[in-house]
Amino acid sequence: MNIVIVGAGKVGYALAKYLSIEGDNVTIIDNNIVALERINNSLDVMCVKGNCTSLKVLNEAEVKDADLLISVTNSDELNMLCSLAAKKLGTKYTISRVRNPEYDEDITLLSEAVGIDLVINPEKAAANEIAKLIKFPSVCSIDDFSEGKVNLIGFKIAHNTDLVGKRISEIGSIRGNVLFCGIERNDTVIIPKGDYVFQVDDRIYVIGEHKEIQDFFKRLGKYEKRVRNSMIIGGGKISYYLAKKINEVGVSCKIIEKNIKKCEELTELLPDSIIINGDGMDQQLLMSENLSEVNNFIALTDRDEDNIVAALFAANKSVNNIITKITRENHITIAESVGINSIVSPKLATANKIIKYVRSLKGQRKYLIENMYMICNEKVEAIEFIVDENTKNLNKKFKDITLSDDVIYATIVRDDKIIIPTGDDCLKINDKVIVVSQNKKFEEIIFGGDK
Repeated sequence: MNIVIVGAGKVGYALAKYLSIEGDNVTIIDNNIVALERINNSLDVMCVKGNCTSLKVLNEAEVKDADLLISVTNSDELNMLCSLAAKKLGTKYTISRVRNPEYDEDITLLSEAVGIDLVINPEKAAANEIAKLIKFPSVCSIDDFSEGKVNLIGFKIAHNTDLVGKRISEIGSIRGNVLFCGIERNDTVIIPKGDYVFQVDDRIYVIGEHKEIQDFFKRLGKYEKRVRNSMIIGGGKISYYLAKKINEVGVSCKIIEKNIKKCEELTELLPDSIIINGDGMDQQLLMSENLSEVNNFIALTDRDEDNIVAALFAANKSVNNIITKITRENHITIAESVGINSIVSPKLATANKIIKYVRSLKGQRKYLIENMYMICNEKVEAIEFIVDENTKNLNKKFKDITLSDDVIYATIVRDDKIIIPTGDDCLKINDKVIVVSQNKKFEEIIFGGDK
């Protein structure tokens, strides 16, 4: 596909990296020559310097021939204007990042008027991720398939976990009806079999029906049935979206923010939350606000370093569930190395959603992708698609076909029934199937080659 990205910031760079690796023709527009030089020196993409609202610049980037324009500048209005201009010039599809909460209520009408095919709000996406994590202490990630009926959850094995030293085949009473579909160990990714032995610090990914996943984590002691209260430091957009969402399900929320103007705004916007004007890095303040008694501590300041330090302090005070926002990729590695497991990255959440949309555009005439997530440090993909008459190995039992060691047919959703496949199961037309794969192109798995 011919793809134009407007904005060479963190998200723009991540998208250019992923899409160029996938073989798309990528052009990136930005005014910042330093950002463009960084991209030009490290990625196989074309760079255009200039104002993205200039027709001359858009024509230089050949927007008229683009299959997709993705606008991820720091300005919502600029992103929407770029989408409008691109559609007028001939771009088939447009994606815009729109972050201001004031646009949230009317975003459907706005997108229709401007011609935006997909609106991305990184802060709202991050808040949705956190809202899923608040019931699962120390869980790294939760991805949903089939409208939430199936969950894919990543977690790290601690010293006191019942899995340590045991084979997958030995943990039937703990495991239940879930599938272990990916493991990270010392930068190595493994698609496990029954003889795999768990070790401390392994990062495990399991998939299964929502209730089965809940039961599995209850047996591991990693599920909070009733979340009563959460403490958030930082009063930015993510905090607003998160507090609004969890207040609706009866969770009491306390937000600590040092900017008095933000506190006043949040007090008006979030009548069901407690807003405290103070420094979230002030340990005495945190203790006076009963830090050790909260169900969740969520660090959402604008500084990764502050979030990491605050998370470590909360862990030292035995808070059971700590969730941390990290923006920079190298800081994610640092946070994980000091034991912070539940990490949310707005940049990665945005990139994943956009890449999923790009995949669906590519495949709309060949197959229908419902969902796509990258796991195991982005080395493994979990893809949900709908089976049709062109799908490889249709109606053949899995025990009668040869599957690569780095591919798992993880789950089948058939007539609202969730199936963890065995050798006697097969693919049928209209099944929703979740495939977990490493180092494989999706077309090769499903069709045996490009079609």
